[in-house]
Amino acid sequence: MEEPKIAAKFPKMVTLEPGTYYWCACGRSNNQPFCDGSHQGTGFTPLAFEIEEKKDAWLCQCKRSKNKPFCDGTHKEL
Repeated sequence: MEEPKIAAKFPKMVTLEPGTYYWCACGRSNNQPFCDGSHQGTGFTPLAFEIEEKKDAWLCQCKRSKNKPFCDGTHKEL
């Protein structure tokens, strides 16, 4: 399987309301860090994740985090 495209070498801080979100795993979305369907025809699928209470989060955009969808600092090594 190919490596995902690096959308950015820094995380994106977002305020998330309770609900289900779909994190872009391929790096092709124009709505980073969320999926916009650009993965169609690739081997990638978005990562669904649930938020139970409103919170601020740093979401990974380099697509290499070991704590997806959250940033773990891996972008600093790229």
